[in-house]
Amino acid sequence: MYSDEQNVGGMAAEEETRDLIEGVDEEGNNVLLEVVRYFFYNGEEYVVLGDAHESDCGCECEHCDHHEDEEEEDAINLYIMKVIESEEDGEEIEEFVPVADEALLEKLIEVVQADFESDEEIED
Repeated sequence: MYSDEQNVGGMAAEEETRDLIEGVDEEGNNVLLEVVRYFFYNGEEYVVLGDAHESDCGCECEHCDHHEDEEEEDAINLYIMKVIESEEDGEEIEEFVPVADEALLEKLIEVVQADFESDEEIED
């Protein structure tokens, strides 16, 4: 897996970058995921990854397909992975490893859901 930041949107002053990760799923297919957020639980670092939608072009045109269904919320698959930091050739790298402990994974899901809900309350 590797990380590659790509610009989204257009205006230079408030340019938003997306942290995109290319990986391989269980079936050997290449997948493009986006880092949603990092968080800590019991002193360990975890990351929430979501499907990166190629239609998120950031444009304001009316020609792209994604403008047709803007009001509908698409289901997004989210994945929680443990972050393992290491150093390779003097460069720090992050490896994302699936959480094997089902009980821990359930607790992490609860933590992430509560975090997202608190974000929604702040926005309202």
